[in-house]
Amino acid sequence: MAPAISSASPDKKPLNIGTALPYEVRTAMHIKGLIPSAVEDFSAQEARALEQLKNKGTDLEKYIFLSWLRNTNINLFYRLVLSNLKEIAPIIYTPTVGQACQEFSHIYPFLAPPNAVDGLYIPLNEVDNIDEIIANYKASIPEGCDPDTTVITDGSRILGLGDLGMNGMGIPVGKLQLYVAAAGLDPSRCLPIVLDFGTDNPKYLDDPLYLGIRQKRPDDNKFYDATEKVLKALTKAFPGMFIQFEDFNTPHAFGLLEKWRDNILCFNDDIQGTGSVILAGFISAIKLAGIPARDHRILFVGAGSAGVGVAKQLVDYLVIEHKIPEDDAKAMFWFVDSRGVITANRGDALADHKIYFARQDNGETQCKDIAEALEYVKPTALIGLSTIYKAFNEKILTRMNEINTTGRPIIFPLSNPMTKAECTFEEAMRYTNNRVLFASGTAFPEYTVPETGEVRVPGQGNNMYVFPPIGLGAKLAKPTSITDSLIFAVSKSLSNTLSDDEIARGELYPRIERIRETSAQVAAAFVHQAVREGLAQDQYWIDLVNANPASSATSKAPDGTYSQAVLDEVVKRMWAPAESAQQLLPSKLKL
Repeated sequence: MAPAISSASPDKKPLNIGTALPYEVRTAMHIKGLIPSAVEDFSAQEARALEQLKNKGTDLEKYIFLSWLRNTNINLFYRLVLSNLKEIAPIIYTPTVGQACQEFSHIYPFLAPPNAVDGLYIPLNEVDNIDEIIANYKASIPEGCDPDTTVITDGSRILGLGDLGMNGMGIPVGKLQLYVAAAGLDPSRCLPIVLDFGTDNPKYLDDPLYLGIRQKRPDDNKFYDATEKVLKALTKAFPGMFIQFEDFNTPHAFGLLEKWRDNILCFNDDIQGTGSVILAGFISAIKLAGIPARDHRILFVGAGSAGVGVAKQLVDYLVIEHKIPEDDAKAMFWFVDSRGVITANRGDALADHKIYFARQDNGETQCKDIAEALEYVKPTALIGLSTIYKAFNEKILTRMNEINTTGRPIIFPLSNPMTKAECTFEEAMRYTNNRVLFASGTAFPEYTVPETGEVRVPGQGNNMYVFPPIGLGAKLAKPTSITDSLIFAVSKSLSNTLSDDEIARGELYPRIERIRETSAQVAAAFVHQAVREGLAQDQYWIDLVNANPASSATSKAPDGTYSQAVLDEVVKRMWAPAESAQQLLPSKLKL
């Protein structure tokens, strides 16, 4: 997102330099004597900021400090983030962002200076004035900083926390920070948006400090009509904008993606991103499990948009990569929801998105919970997107280990935040005798095996491995749409980014410290696939890919490969914070 600009400020291109401003420039700007006399380099500023961050007593206090820093000195903020990504990512996004969203109306005035503009808040009763709202935003940002990437939510299903209404704005803000940090998108061209369409959560309707509109959510017709007006206005004002739908409730998440994916450049991270990153980890896990791909039995706990999205991408992988017929691949999956295993004859009306995976081979057998499903399915892989804390308890984990004697059990507790995770890494290790192939949705600490002293690193199926490079690739290649095969290429490419050392340690994802490197590689694979499918519209990248093919394959099938020439050009286009004050000075002030 663009640096927060006071709507009252006549200077819409502030210098994010602070105490690093050269003395001669201070004289030219007539601010000599108005700030301390020391002239520092950026490393000193960064050390001071890190010291202050570490002195904060809670993660929420750290979140507030970092938000204020981003809105007052964006260059320093991203220098700090990139130098300390492993430590700061859990603060600016999950798990801390969950608490920040819950408290958003209470902490909002302390996240940025007064009247700072840090995104769009679009109330339902102002949708007909959307052009005016967009014009207001354009007037508040520096010239030439029209956004090309947005994350948009209505706050109706934030992480595993439910309906948070307008408070869900913390999610678009956090996601866009990761777009910048992980894949080098230009922060001045990122726009967080919350559709303030009300909330059905009485906690916020009754909260005197709640900052959203105080009304229940609209019916489906009004929701889709209002959303259409917003999307049409955005794409008219900012042609070619990449739009990420985020944390809408399950029916609306599927409905919006189905309606818009072939009409505008859009992407749903809950459905497509989660599926992509888990597929990448699953590809790695299959290589290590000791079981042929077609012999796996995969049990999902949780049947919302994310769970079904993940499973459909795993089906595509089995069909494309392992040549398993679709019906046979689909038959490798079972789902457990709040009523037990999903079957066609369970007796309840299934939501549309659940029908594809409803079992029809169960006869009269119905399993009412995870334990019964475990005995019936005998799964090789257990994947949780249930938001049920400790759903994978000692009994479940021990039984998974007992079932899988010929291969290593695959256990992915993917619910966010940590308070919703189905189990921890330590629990999965202890109750499977350290045999587990593990990936989680939230960060867990490393585990030291007591008997050997070996330190094991948990895999984190964090969407930040995929949505930033998807956004970068979309910005560069300008595809007409984000197809399933593009997403598949991203998964394949991510699984290929593991280093020899990471593979030798049995890790399922690359180390988070390498994410800029891996994002560039994944974005390059995305660009190649967009050109191969005839989706890319930017002629520069079309010509570059055609001149530098990634593989000898002649088909359009996604393989996640890229050429060094394309990778080099992708890296050149990744934004990075300035290294010196001279880089940020306007030409008339440069020494």
